[in-house]
Amino acid sequence: MIPFPIPDTVRSFARFFSQAGFSLYIVGGAVRDYYLDRASTDFDFATDAMPEEVKKLFHTVLPTGIKHGTVTVLFKNQRFEVTTFRVDGEYHDMRHPDSVQFVRSLSEDLKRRDFTINALAVHAYSGELVDLHQGLQDLERKTIAAIGDPVQRFTEDALRIMRACRFACQLDFSIEKHTKEAMRELSGNLSRVSAERIREEFMKILSSLKPSDGLLPMDECGALDVILPELTRGKHILQRGAHRYDVFTHCLVSCDAAPQSKPLVRMAALLHDIGKVDALKMDADGFPTFFRHGLISADISHNILMRLKFSNEDREIVENLIRNHMFHYTPDWTDGAVRRFINTVGLKNIPDLFDLRLADQVGISGSGNPKVLEEFSQRIIQVLEKGSALRIADLAIDGRTLEELGIPKGPVMGLILKELLETVLDDPSQNETGRLRTIAGNFYLQRVAIGDHSPTSSS
Repeated sequence: MIPFPIPDTVRSFARFFSQAGFSLYIVGGAVRDYYLDRASTDFDFATDAMPEEVKKLFHTVLPTGIKHGTVTVLFKNQRFEVTTFRVDGEYHDMRHPDSVQFVRSLSEDLKRRDFTINALAVHAYSGELVDLHQGLQDLERKTIAAIGDPVQRFTEDALRIMRACRFACQLDFSIEKHTKEAMRELSGNLSRVSAERIREEFMKILSSLKPSDGLLPMDECGALDVILPELTRGKHILQRGAHRYDVFTHCLVSCDAAPQSKPLVRMAALLHDIGKVDALKMDADGFPTFFRHGLISADISHNILMRLKFSNEDREIVENLIRNHMFHYTPDWTDGAVRRFINTVGLKNIPDLFDLRLADQVGISGSGNPKVLEEFSQRIIQVLEKGSALRIADLAIDGRTLEELGIPKGPVMGLILKELLETVLDDPSQNETGRLRTIAGNFYLQRVAIGDHSPTSSS
């Protein structure tokens, strides 16, 4: 077997341990990826030296995870994360062991890890491989198998169920029978895992080559019912016309078709039609209809994204794409209609929305038709080149000017600014300060102040 290639800096780092009578091993993903011929430069290290002993070997050692035996060593302008061999106590929170015991034995350390392919270790000086759990054999068989008792592994940390699905997806591996059975038995425990950890693992699946290769194993073991029950409700909800799949499968196929480099677009593709379950009605001919399903899907997605603790920015991006994915451009749109579209979607979001539309088309019929979107893109460019206000901030009038006209701050002013923007979207030539002052004053007097009969409006 070809020895693991040890970078010179790593070998120099390991020499400090050897000279002090300790051993240092490269463990985890870097070893696995090397034997899969996948590039990896992110090394994790394990050692029989206690944290305090590691501190004595180097000038700068940061106690980044000292409770669990992890320190970060600054060495030759690099940062090396080193963890002392350990065995774990009980996992009552299904994430962290209640206690850890530092040991000198590599074999004890490796058997506490999740999967056999992640329990490979390489001596950081000699490059010698240590494989105590048939990890290489499982790499060759393309198999995800838990170390030891799968039930115990998933009871310790339920997130390992998602990790198994993620590795199967990323590596194009299958999941070993007993491991899969334990995942099915314990998938309900995912409800006790923090939303942040669920979200992080889920987005890794969406960033893989074909997300459905991870989502389908999650569905098979019941994990998807725990994490995204709104999605699995779409099973057996049949659609009409060119649709080849039920709502659930359509969402998965659309997700696969969205760009791998845009996981948020993939999230939008996965959720864009989940509102169809609630929107479903049968027309007079017995065909299913899904009126307003885009808006319903966006509302449901809001709850999902909140539950999974997505950032406000990411949540707004996904919800905006879902809410607007049902646009229907035709060449007879007026320039005003194009400007309204830009205003509603946001100029920076249009490429993502077009990616979602193409992915949706693949999920419907198996192929995308970019011709109409290319024509629409050219039309948008033409409209933009003409120049016009697309947002309230682009108007030739602002709140200060409206105050001078006697228009109070608050909802009334906001309503008038929206009315002015609508006017300018229809006719860009109206975006002139004097003209907008006149329109604003007339609107306030005729449709707001007189209609309200408020003290402010009568003064």
